[in-house]
Amino acid sequence: MLIDGPAAPRARFLFAHGAGAPMDTPFMNAVSGGLAAAGVQAIRFEFPYMAKRRDDGKRRGPDRMPVLLETWHTMLSELPGPAAPVFIGGKSMGGRAAATFAADPEHWSGNGPDITGVICLGYPFHPPGKPEKTRLEPLQKATRPVLIVQGDRDRFGTPDDVDAYRLAAPIEIAWIDDGDHSFVPRKSPGRTEADNIDAAVKHVTAFIDRVT
Repeated sequence: MLIDGPAAPRARFLFAHGAGAPMDTPFMNAVSGGLAAAGVQAIRFEFPYMAKRRDDGKRRGPDRMPVLLETWHTMLSELPGPAAPVFIGGKSMGGRAAATFAADPEHWSGNGPDITGVICLGYPFHPPGKPEKTRLEPLQKATRPVLIVQGDRDRFGTPDDVDAYRLAAPIEIAWIDDGDHSFVPRKSPGRTEADNIDAAVKHVTAFIDRVT
């Protein structure tokens, strides 16, 4: 577990990694650092398959959804630290698993702190090149506030894709200009990866302020 941010934060964000990379990538570091600077405590952890890879160096595919959900249950029930509104979410798969967990009251009711909202950074609406294979169920069942921060060039879900979906009322989507699945822009004057991550952090902190 990695914890960034003040000891007395205005909110806490339990922040999961994506399918192919661990909790301490440059993307995860930059987002966590930006949130910490804004007074939000970012708490990172790894799902079992990624923790095993860290131990033995062997690449393996992600755990199945029941294991991901059980990990969320464990992390919330054992969450240390100060009392503050708790948000859950993550990068890509981590955000999808968080949205799935929060969409079913049986998963989180009575199992630790209440979930104030969900934050998804690069939601995998569908696999790249397979727009028919959507992953919308947790977004259609959502009852808690959900923020999705999405690059407008994201192959996992573009503005045209998302405009065609019927999502639940609590869903908010913030688009990152010229960003890919990790918010990286094309190489052109006037916009950098750091700019886009900074924009994403501002969307997240504004969402936290609105919800809390």
